[in-house]
Amino acid sequence: MKFFASCGKGLEYLLADELVALGCAKATATIAGANVEGSQADAQRAVLWSRLASRILWPIAEFDCADEHALYAGAAAIDWTAHVGPMHSIAIDAHVSGEAITHARYAAQRVKDAIVDTLRASSGQRPDVDLDAPDVRISLVLRKGRAILSIDLSGGPMHRRGWRKVQGVAPLKETVAAAVLLRAGWPQVYAEGGDLLDPMCGSGSLLIEGALMAADVAPGLVRHAGLPPTRWQGFDAAAWRALVDDAQARAQRGQAALRPCIHGSDLDPHAIRAARENAEQAGVLEAIDFSVCDVAALPVQTGPRGAVVCNPPYDARLAADPALYRALGDALKRVAPQWRAALLCGDGELARATGLRAKKSYQLFNGAIECSLIAVDPIAPPQREGIEKRALPEGAQMVANRLRKNLDKLARWRQQEQIGCFRAYDADIPEYACAVDVYTTVDGETWLHVQEYAAPAEIPEATTRKRLSDLLLGVREVFGVPKERVAVKTRSTGKGGSKYGHFDHRGQFLTVEEGAAKLQVNLFDYLDTGLFLDHRPLRAKMALEARGKRFLNLFCYTGVATVQAAVQGAAQTTSVDLSATYLEWLADNLRGNGIGGTRHRVAQADALKWLEADSGEYDVIFCDPPTFSNSKRADDFDVQRDHVRLLRAAVARLAPGGVLYFSNNFRRFRLDEAALAEFAQVEDISASTIPPDFARNARIHRAWRLTRR
Repeated sequence: MKFFASCGKGLEYLLADELVALGCAKATATIAGANVEGSQADAQRAVLWSRLASRILWPIAEFDCADEHALYAGAAAIDWTAHVGPMHSIAIDAHVSGEAITHARYAAQRVKDAIVDTLRASSGQRPDVDLDAPDVRISLVLRKGRAILSIDLSGGPMHRRGWRKVQGVAPLKETVAAAVLLRAGWPQVYAEGGDLLDPMCGSGSLLIEGALMAADVAPGLVRHAGLPPTRWQGFDAAAWRALVDDAQARAQRGQAALRPCIHGSDLDPHAIRAARENAEQAGVLEAIDFSVCDVAALPVQTGPRGAVVCNPPYDARLAADPALYRALGDALKRVAPQWRAALLCGDGELARATGLRAKKSYQLFNGAIECSLIAVDPIAPPQREGIEKRALPEGAQMVANRLRKNLDKLARWRQQEQIGCFRAYDADIPEYACAVDVYTTVDGETWLHVQEYAAPAEIPEATTRKRLSDLLLGVREVFGVPKERVAVKTRSTGKGGSKYGHFDHRGQFLTVEEGAAKLQVNLFDYLDTGLFLDHRPLRAKMALEARGKRFLNLFCYTGVATVQAAVQGAAQTTSVDLSATYLEWLADNLRGNGIGGTRHRVAQADALKWLEADSGEYDVIFCDPPTFSNSKRADDFDVQRDHVRLLRAAVARLAPGGVLYFSNNFRRFRLDEAALAEFAQVEDISASTIPPDFARNARIHRAWRLTRR
């Protein structure tokens, strides 16, 4: 069976790894959760043992849902007597998106009505509704015209471990605390005999979660007190009892052997008092040493190796102070220079204020608050003698300031759209004429792709080299990445004019995400990376239109549009390109998303000749040709000269009601509207396809929507 484990945003990949370690056959990270393959026993084990999941949802029905009537009918078609007993109470948690039903509470009400009506008709009794502690909690997810009804096996939020007796001003969710501990490598540190330190421990969330993790205490033990988390009639109570018995035995052994190696301090004595009470409730007080202490007065840690975890204040309730972050970083360098650390900071600026060099950086959410989690190892790398950090040159500082301004401007959009790959700088300062693109990998690493624009001929080459050097200094200052993660494409003057003059040959592919798709990019070996960032909105639009339909991608390059369409549920895809290298890249992209089979065709051919010879029909066609091509294996192609022939051939392959999207990036391109008047529609949609990160360069591409009569 397949089930779904939800989690806070930013925890998805940790959760997928955890579920596989717990015995599930497969777990694939997706937005705010993981799609899991496994048995019901695996799902129940996850309820008891997952430290990162928020809910474990076991699906019982999925159906088309165009409106409220379809929602009621689909829910009423389920045999609810197999799920809910006559005396059970229920609650429905609804999550809706789209235009059909826009109110979650109304959707939950319609499902409740269907359950009540069907049970009353079959038994004469109706279940009560208990929103706080129902016997059976039911989840509804309504998205893109499909409804999924699931049983919430967890019975309620899994971050509530059951030991929190006193809550601080800004409590850290226990699931997020577990993620911080895992990013700090705490399980390995403990196994190697190391210590754990939180110098701003508040009410103790990180330390208590760390102690329970070290003691092998299942996070669901206290929460459920050994009782089944749900009274769903399909729940395997005997299997649950066996899981609980095993977990209790492990907890007894682990707590008996738990070393007193955990240290917590805070300037607020009330917070320390609350932390002690919570630790006592959790049964780990003896393992944790609490003290009232200012971060500047931290004692030097005696252990040679250990982990520091910390959640310094950052939101409106606790005013974020960069000076406090700087004091924290300075203190950690002094007291534990060779330890590793994971610090959950309010944002990238506050993380940089610590003065610590992050080995990796991750974006995640504590509730609704987006945070920046940095992993540092070691806290204070040994400095080479005679080397001191110098102030940035004026030009580098200008670039750094502009980059920070751009990042702040794009922050809300990136958060809302879950954008990990984007353009951060595009010759904003004319003298520093480069494009800087950010690529965030699936494991949270930041890589940069810097492309130098050709300088005017009257600018001396020495000046352009100096400006590029300053720009790279400013870029690395802002993002804190090593040189090895910065791909630089420089131009040199050669025969025929300016051209790119240097490429690495690493063969290094990185996995990034766009929406629900995982994609391979190569920043070093080619002129382009394998992912045209400016086409992001157009790809998303086409993918939604292609759901359940036939999609054709001409001049497909690495096939990102094809992958997006397939991930969104295209019935068939066909991808055409002349390059075997790009088609192999496309095949890797498809495999990386679990997509394969005869429904997804790939053709190595001259796209125009293939199109004119093809007799198939397609509902959505994407055509993004190069400006010019003179391959030895195909006729010369010129987009200005050949676009009418190309578009006529493409529109001829449209099924009734189909649509063709045509795009190109030739700045001087002029669409021959008179020659294309035979089509039903030729609409310039360029403005709607330019994303916010390319707003400075709205001429990056042109795009049209065409239909046939």
